[in-house]
Amino acid sequence: MKKILTTAGLILAATPALAHHPLGGLPMETFTHGLASGVGHPVLGFDHLFFVVAMGIAALFTANRLATPAAYIGAMLAGCALMYAGIAMPIAETMIVLSLIVVGGIVLSGKALSTPVAMLVFAGFGLFHGSAFGASIAGQEGGIGGAVLLGYLIGLGAIQYLIAVGAGWAIRKLGASDARAMNARLGGAMVAGVGLFLALEIVEGPLVALIAA
Repeated sequence: MKKILTTAGLILAATPALAHHPLGGLPMETFTHGLASGVGHPVLGFDHLFFVVAMGIAALFTANRLATPAAYIGAMLAGCALMYAGIAMPIAETMIVLSLIVVGGIVLSGKALSTPVAMLVFAGFGLFHGSAFGASIAGQEGGIGGAVLLGYLIGLGAIQYLIAVGAGWAIRKLGASDARAMNARLGGAMVAGVGLFLALEIVEGPLVALIAA
């Protein structure tokens, strides 16, 4: 029971903790600015953070625990680049919420994914997470230079890969030897619960308007 109660804390302890945005809202102007912002956004955006944690746990029980998160990273960076180029993924925020429910639910179910399925699921949702990340640079007044964009993409990719691998490592250290382990499933339940809460927030407005009409 003690291990179960400490799962959430150890998972988050495996990720870097940043109390404030690295740039304090200032525009990105250098490679270092881009790198710091890329590292900070996934950590401070808890919807992205929870997804990457769940993905890392799910990846742990595939045949390629280090390769499968890379499918997400590649697709996420592609989605970010597309958004920077002016090509936005539709209903990105809704799909991000859905990603929490789906991947959290997979972990909660205690079922291990095959490598091809895991890569497909991770990459599919990665495009939408990347589109959301890209919006923060696409909308910057005056645009950004190539060095800033490169730093931003490196920061995004590196920190999220480390978080995913760190989450899997933490769960394994807690004794999760397979996907049916209670520690792992508890992590999935947490992420799926966050997704359901965010989904309720999305539908709350339209439902209230419909009732009031």
